[in-house]
Amino acid sequence: MNLEPLAPDDTSAGPANAPAVQGKRTYRADLRVDVEAIRHNVAVLSGHARRSGARTMAVVKSDGYGHGAVTVARAALESGADWLGVASPDEALRLRAAGITSPLLCWLYAHGEDFTPAVAAGVQLSASSMADLQAIAAAARRTGRTAAVHLKIDTGMGRNGCPEHLWPALVEAAAKAQSDGLLEVVAVWSHLACADDPVHASIDAQVEAFRRAHDLAVGAGLNPLRHIANSAALLTRPDLHFDLVRPGIAIYGLDPVPEHGDHGLRPAMTFRSSVALTKRVAGGEGVSYGHTWIAERPSNLALVPVGYADGVPRALSGQMSVWLRGRRRPVVGRVCMDQLVVFCGDDTVAEGDEVVLFGPGDRGEPTAAEWAERLGTIHYEIVTGMYRPRVTRTIAGN
Repeated sequence: MNLEPLAPDDTSAGPANAPAVQGKRTYRADLRVDVEAIRHNVAVLSGHARRSGARTMAVVKSDGYGHGAVTVARAALESGADWLGVASPDEALRLRAAGITSPLLCWLYAHGEDFTPAVAAGVQLSASSMADLQAIAAAARRTGRTAAVHLKIDTGMGRNGCPEHLWPALVEAAAKAQSDGLLEVVAVWSHLACADDPVHASIDAQVEAFRRAHDLAVGAGLNPLRHIANSAALLTRPDLHFDLVRPGIAIYGLDPVPEHGDHGLRPAMTFRSSVALTKRVAGGEGVSYGHTWIAERPSNLALVPVGYADGVPRALSGQMSVWLRGRRRPVVGRVCMDQLVVFCGDDTVAEGDEVVLFGPGDRGEPTAAEWAERLGTIHYEIVTGMYRPRVTRTIAGN
């Protein structure tokens, strides 16, 4: 993917971009979202699902993993997704307010959540407990609408979901509510704990528990769909596609199982800034707090106006580089709250030059996966944590 030229981008959210300097479009801190990459990824993923006879739910929770939920939802629905998934009712209602009418599931609630707005908006709801089911049924009574419900069984994740010993009572209550016209049980679903290791013993144990749960629901007179496959299982376990798959991180071009081959995904997010100031320092001069880096010889430096308040982890101090003027260049000294310093040696760089902190990697620039590896975390955490008050988000290819 070629990031040049920058001009076609459209600012979709956040504070105004920095003004142009000397004819250049400059950025203080900007997330560039490549919608064409998202369309490509969804087409790849939904193609895998279709070959198994399954439909695709694009997961756009956490504001589309930091990429913009509405933008991603529309691109996904245009490219092969049939369904959308989010965590909270508020996230679901924001999509409905944007005019998105596709099937839409949400699954995580605060205690005492009022489901009335979600049921009224046709949002499908997950039920992991009798309390959930009763609250959803009450909302259905208030709205006069039948609520669409996915019953979630905890098959071994130990997180959200109904414990297996309570499952028969939940299914019985759901079947009764369906016969009363309050609910329609759309699906039985669960979540895998170790899908990023496709041969992990826990997967087959979870699937066996899932089959038991589904069989019990069918035995109670229900006819639910089944879904358990996340991005990793979609890519590596076609036997678990069942009726519906739920890709999340893979939609954004970040591969959850890169060690299992190239899946043809394209990272959609680029984090960029611009050079704010250049200077030459003498040998022996220290840079940034604590003087953890001292110039060995006269050197050119570039100041970049982003820091840990903008999503650049301070823990990357002394461990990161950026893409500037056609090559990687090291960040020297400590990453500060609002700025960092790039070593340029004897090369000349100019104020206003684009700085890529991470991107797809096509040109050799750092990637979100590289940041994650250096920090001992996962790329999910990097991209979902990037959209902040001082960071703009621009959309390319919309």
